[in-house]
Amino acid sequence: MKYFNYEQPFDLECGQSLPGITIAYHTYGRLNADRSNTVWVCHALTANSEAARWWPGVIGTPEGIDPDRYFIICANILGSCYGSTGPLSLDPRTGKPYYRDFPMITIRDMVNAHILLRRHLGIGKIHLLMGGSMGGYQALEWAVMEKERIERLFLIATSPSESAWGIAVHTAQRLAIEADSTWQDASEEAGRKGLKAARAIGILTYRNYGIMVQKQTDPDTEKLDHFKASSYIDYQGDKLINRFSAHCYWLLTKALDSHQLARGRAGGLEGVLKTITQPTLIMGIGSDILCPVEEQRHIAEHLPNVLLIEIDSAYGHDGFMVEGHKIASHLRDWLS
Repeated sequence: MKYFNYEQPFDLECGQSLPGITIAYHTYGRLNADRSNTVWVCHALTANSEAARWWPGVIGTPEGIDPDRYFIICANILGSCYGSTGPLSLDPRTGKPYYRDFPMITIRDMVNAHILLRRHLGIGKIHLLMGGSMGGYQALEWAVMEKERIERLFLIATSPSESAWGIAVHTAQRLAIEADSTWQDASEEAGRKGLKAARAIGILTYRNYGIMVQKQTDPDTEKLDHFKASSYIDYQGDKLINRFSAHCYWLLTKALDSHQLARGRAGGLEGVLKTITQPTLIMGIGSDILCPVEEQRHIAEHLPNVLLIEIDSAYGHDGFMVEGHKIASHLRDWLS
């Protein structure tokens, strides 16, 4: 992992500013002589900058985005807890962690942090900008904010604005965190039980009825308690609270809700989409109930240079990470 320290005030869309920020990032491969082979990966809600680890089959392999051919970058998003500045970071003005005092951030703020890193690395053009889910939100914003820098886009399981359905899901998750009696504590451990409940809500939208019934149905018809599906939800919650922060999760779901390409821009959402003229590959997952295929179809209807592919997966929204080899095959064909 590498770090870039920006030691000047970083202005936020909410009107506040941070006295400086740190951006954690990973790179794979090398820049070629004319600096034309950069692939920038934007990650989703609770992921990190180790793209080759959480997107196997897509990043870091000859079948996908090959580091022998491309210079691959993934930066941890602002507000996260994997190295970039966020609620667990020390506020230099107080010497204590920000926790709940960390200011509101938006997808555009995250992209502005990416742009600072791009400049620091001396990258003038991004050959391919790609992301799934929240990563797709960042990629879409960036394609509008620095149109002349982005040559191609790959988007999967994403949308041009957060839906009412998504906002409702995130609100339910934040209510679960806020209901935790420790949420008000100025502590890294605050809200852990609430985060576990929030993760349970999330899992129900990341997967779907079909895959839960297929994978988590009990063969024992005599059971009265301790069902397989309950254990699965419990296990997923424990996994998240052992690696993530309730402070960051609460903040980042607010950032998700802020996603709206049309905010402050002329032409409405459809008009803004029409300005994204880069060659774009969009993928939707038929079983996705969090960000359904109709969202990707809506993007494709208004982009002038686009290919839309719908892939089959039993895994719902999580299919964008699970179906790595299938995704890589379509991506490779499109790039060639």
